[in-house]
Amino acid sequence: MQNTLVAIAHRASATVAAVAGLQERARAAGAPVVFAQQQDEELEPGTEGWRIVPELAPVAGDTVVPKAAPDSFLGTELDAVLRARGVTEVVVTGFATEICVESTARQALSRGYDVVLVADGHTTSVQPAASVRPAASVRPAASGRYAAPAASVAHHNEIYRNLRFPGRRVRVLPAAEVDFGRGTPS
Repeated sequence: MQNTLVAIAHRASATVAAVAGLQERARAAGAPVVFAQQQDEELEPGTEGWRIVPELAPVAGDTVVPKAAPDSFLGTELDAVLRARGVTEVVVTGFATEICVESTARQALSRGYDVVLVADGHTTSVQPAASVRPAASVRPAASGRYAAPAASVAHHNEIYRNLRFPGRRVRVLPAAEVDFGRGTPS
C-alpha cells in the first residue's frame, strides 16, 4: 500500500481504511504488524511514491521487510521475522490482488502458515492515467485482458474460500471479522 500503487488502486480509500483498522486492532492485541515494501527501479527507496501511505505508516515496533518480487517471501527476511515472533497464521492484505497478494498468500501456505485473506483488505489497479506509471511488477499486460478490478478481488476471495491446502487453515474474512485474540490470527 505504497503511494504510487494506491494512486492507481481500485477502492483505494476503502481498502486503506480496512487495513488501518486491522493494524490498530493487531497492535492493541500485541500481534506483530509486518509490512512487505516493494522496491525496484520504479519504486525507488526514499522517494515519495515508494513510501507507505500515511494512513498505514509503520510505527515503533512494526517491521518493514523490503522486497523486490511479488512474492514477499522470495529473497527476503519475512519468513525469519514471522518465525522469530512465533507467528502461525498470516493475515494478508495489500496491492495487487492477482500479483503480490496472491503470490504472498500462496507462499505463506507453502511455508506452513495458516492464512486469512482479508476480503476487503486487498485491491488491484484500475487503468492507470497516462501520467501514472505503475511499478514493473504490476504493469497491465500488453493485451489488456486483466479482469475488471472488482471481479479480480471477488474472484480471488472465492478461490481462497474454496482452497484446500493440506494441514493448513485458509479463511476469507471481512476486516471487521478478523480477531487478533487468542487462537485467531497472529
